[in-house]
Amino acid sequence: MAVDIQDPRITRTTRTGYPEPIKTKPGKDAFDNNVYPGDEILEIDDVIFLKEELLQETIDALKMVGAEERIAE
Repeated sequence: MAVDIQDPRITRTTRTGYPEPIKTKPGKDAFDNNVYPGDEILEIDDVIFLKEELLQETIDALKMVGAEERIAE
């Protein structure tokens, strides 16, 4: 009797899309979007905005009032 054993990383990748467990939980921006390490964000007065979810006009307006572009950690 043969036992079919699959690498757990393959099973996890098929199930979650990632070969290893994600060790960090996502943060949230001002509009309740998930923010992961490495995402581009704008920050002003300790409030963050996920850049990919904003219109270009909104990005420009936030920069005009002092928002800083950063990479989420």
